[in-house]
Amino acid sequence: MLITQNTAVELGSAGKLWTTQATRKLSATLERLRVDRQLEEALTQGADSLHLPPAFGIDEKTAIRYADFARALLEQAAEHSASPSGKELGPD
Repeated sequence: MLITQNTAVELGSAGKLWTTQATRKLSATLERLRVDRQLEEALTQGADSLHLPPAFGIDEKTAIRYADFARALLEQAAEHSASPSGKELGPD
């Protein structure tokens, strides 16, 4: 979602000229931002593939891929947060 002065108070999307100018000097493209947002949503929702299609209007197969990737990232993070003794690392 991109919010401009106009889209904040009206219905409709940001214009193509505005989005082109706003993202011209960024290293991230709008596509990369979209993918990142969908993956972030999958991570926050516990890798629930049923949540993504209505939230983003994506196909079920695409949602399953995002959920699978999010699940793998969550499992990897859980493995890295555990010490060799099996106890969680971090403050007591």
